Amino acid sequence: MNSSTTVSAELGLRLVVPDRTTVPLLAGLEYAADDPYAIRMAFYVGDDEPVEWIFARELLTVGIVRKVGDGDVEVWPAADDGSLNIALSSPFGDALFEVPLSPLADFLHRTYQAVPAGEETEFIDIDAELENLLWPS
Repeated sequence: MNSSTTVSAELGLRLVVPDRTTVPLLAGLEYAADDPYAIRMAFYVGDDEPVEWIFARELLTVGIVRKVGDGDVEVWPAADDGSLNIALSSPFGDALFEVPLSPLADFLHRTYQAVPAGEETEFIDIDAELENLLWPS
């Protein structure tokens, strides 16, 4: 498989605000085979630059079935079985998102088609990673 393979998707999700109402948002998801453990999610809020978070692919996958995560990111299935909860915490505040399960599961499935589970290390250029760590440009 080509290590430059990327998988991307856009999905609508909801930000849950303190009074339990929701605000619709758009998020862009991106997965790159040359960074096989990570999924980048960019949250678009108004006309501002998107806010980007990086998630472990496995965290989102396990979160579909049971609560997982510790610290800055927690993921768990919603009671309605049609969405996934993602809670984010940072020094700037906390946010809870409701993500529709079907398009997220489809996106994850496509990432596993690009890089099967357990084969992630075959897509990492160890020499290049070490060079970046030892001799940053």
